[in-house]
Amino acid sequence: MFCNKTQEYLAEKGVEFEDRDITKNEAFLKELEDMNIMSTPVIVIDGEAVVGFKKDRLDELLGL
Repeated sequence: MFCNKTQEYLAEKGVEFEDRDITKNEAFLKELEDMNIMSTPVIVIDGEAVVGFKKDRLDELLGL
């Protein structure tokens, strides 16, 4: 649910992103596990992980 909402929001803002679906690629899941993150969506911007759809934080990190 929030993954789609996050993708839609980023697309509306013209932000390019890579969709990493953890249900289709175990390497992506392992990447999150290695970061001790067990929730989605996760957006990594300049090395900082934003867990969940946090529009204000995304705007801040993206300079929107």
